[in-house]
Amino acid sequence: MEIRESIVIGAGQAGLSTSFHLRRLGIDHLVLDANDRPGGAWQHRWDALTMDDVHGVAELPDAHAPARDQKRANVVVPASFADYEREHDLPVIRPVHVDRVRDDDGILVVQAGEREWRARTIVNATGTWTQPFLPHYPGMETFLGEQLHTVDYPGPEHFRGKRVLVVGGGASAVQFLGALAPITDTLWATRREPIWRDDDFTPEAGAAAVALVEQRVAQGLPPQSVVGVTGLMLRPQEREAQRLGAYADRRPMFQRIEPDGVRWADGSFERVDVILWATGFRPAIAHLGPLHLRSDAGGIQLDRAGRGTTAVKDPRIQLVGYGPSASTIGANRAGRTAAIGVQRALQAVSDGRAVTVSAG
Repeated sequence: MEIRESIVIGAGQAGLSTSFHLRRLGIDHLVLDANDRPGGAWQHRWDALTMDDVHGVAELPDAHAPARDQKRANVVVPASFADYEREHDLPVIRPVHVDRVRDDDGILVVQAGEREWRARTIVNATGTWTQPFLPHYPGMETFLGEQLHTVDYPGPEHFRGKRVLVVGGGASAVQFLGALAPITDTLWATRREPIWRDDDFTPEAGAAAVALVEQRVAQGLPPQSVVGVTGLMLRPQEREAQRLGAYADRRPMFQRIEPDGVRWADGSFERVDVILWATGFRPAIAHLGPLHLRSDAGGIQLDRAGRGTTAVKDPRIQLVGYGPSASTIGANRAGRTAAIGVQRALQAVSDGRAVTVSAG
């Protein structure tokens, strides 16, 4: 069976950026994507999300970012990704649902059902969208209303006339409240007091947020949200919800869920028809389990004190869209870094050297 120099798993922003840079370096590779068509996680976003609503989509290498307008993000971004794959002749194969990656006497074997591919290096670009995080609260299985996660969000009209509890302290929760409060009754619950900012999001603030994630992955800890550093901001389309008091009425997390609502530790009760869990995602890396990349702290430690993309436990593995590169801008930068990491690992094999990397 043919042995590729590298295989990229995932064809979202990070995977396409990596493939571009691998091709530029002349590295033979394939990109395996689980979706039926181009677009990464963007194709699964709700119809009501417009390009003007998203925080921004960075341009892919040697390309322009899609325009900010009222067009649907789940149409515009996938179309731009499809154009990019075609224009740069990227070697994407789909749909391929990777089940596991294992080592076979120094060769990495990527398995997807009965199919498999072999490679000397792997770039994991699977992101987080397929791993929604849903915390468990006592009684949640008894709730008679709807429970939806961000991945299931059908758009605001679905909730008209219903009492909706939005759970979560991140940007998605703020956006949901902005869309829902003007048309229906909402409640908001978070684990921590929200941190708001009304100034510009400066480069210094961005650097501080990234540094926080870098510090965690450098220690082998799982990445976490950086909202505590960046703070929450209200966009113009969320000002009406603010006027209606949707953000001022924030409550701490409830203690338990009952069939028709939620109950707090002080005994107070609120009836709700829907619980909308805006509780984030976790990295989709279960298929890498056979490689034993996790540290004792539970995450995958990356090189260069968390600023790189190379797995410290196995330098043949690059992770993009993980930790500090889990943004469209970070994913682009990580694509170039990962391609160079692949080149370095291949050169070490060619020279007959062990592939090593410093954690510092």
